[in-house]
This record gives sequence, structure tokens and C-alpha cells, in this order.
Amino acid sequence: MTIQIECECKETPEFDYEELLCRVIEASLDEEGCPYEAEVNVVLTDNEEIHRVNKEFRNIDQPTDVLSFPMLEYEVPGNFDFLEERDDCFHPESGELLLGDIIISVERALEQAVEYGHSLEREMAFLTVHSVLHLCGYDHMEEEERLIMEEKQRLILDKLRITRD
Repeated sequence: MTIQIECECKETPEFDYEELLCRVIEASLDEEGCPYEAEVNVVLTDNEEIHRVNKEFRNIDQPTDVLSFPMLEYEVPGNFDFLEERDDCFHPESGELLLGDIIISVERALEQAVEYGHSLEREMAFLTVHSVLHLCGYDHMEEEERLIMEEKQRLILDKLRITRD
């Protein structure tokens, strides 16, 4: 698995964020039963940059905590069967499944960690799980979808023993 992490933050988190994000991404894909080695790109940034990206790509003029840019469109979230007939979803050299990109505002994650009363590590782990689920085709626009995502997020974080305390 290839997980590329680029930190464009003014201040980097004071813990091993690369180890945390890799562990969370791998656990999320394992829980989803992804049958392929995958490539995921993560950019850690600040509110100003995520605001710019949010405005450019989503026409939303404000910062957000995380953005997901899936490379695939799923008929059924978390079902990778359709990939058996496709070669265009795999890196030509490594053969890894190209899942997509994640952008996290560390600045916003820190604000939310304080707001929710837990650690920055927990907030970044949560945002990463949330984003990986988007890369696997899940969404939360409808109530039923939201409940499914929330349960999956809870299950993955519980298995990793990443709690709110």
C-alpha cells in the first residue's frame, strides 16, 4: 500500500501523524474488505488553503475540516467487484488501486478537538476514517447513509482503540 502524506501546515502536529494516518487508512480499508493494495494521497493543510480548495472545487466559500476526492464511482458503497473488469483504476507501474486524495485542515481539526473535548490525534483519526469511507463510495447526504457512515466510523475507531478521551 502506498500512502503519501504531505504536510503543508505552518505548525506540524506534535505526534507521529504519519504513523497514525497510515494505521487508520489501512484499518479502514481492511474493514471495508478492499481486496487490492491501494494508493491514497493525504495533504495536511490549514484553514486558508482548505477554504481555497473548497471554493474552487465545491463552490463553497468557507473552510471545512476535511475534503475527499475519490477516484472511483461506486454503484454500491464499499463494493469493489466492478474493478475486476477495469484496468484504468490502477497505477500502471505499481498495480495499486488509485483510491483518491484526502485534504485535512489541521487547524480546523485542532479547533474541533478542543470543541469536542478530545485529542488532536483522535480528531485527525476520525477525519481520516470519514474521508476513506468517502473514497470507498460512502456518503452522508441522506439520513440512512449518515447512520451507516457513523456506525462504520465508530467501529473502525473502536477497533483501533482511538477514543474521545
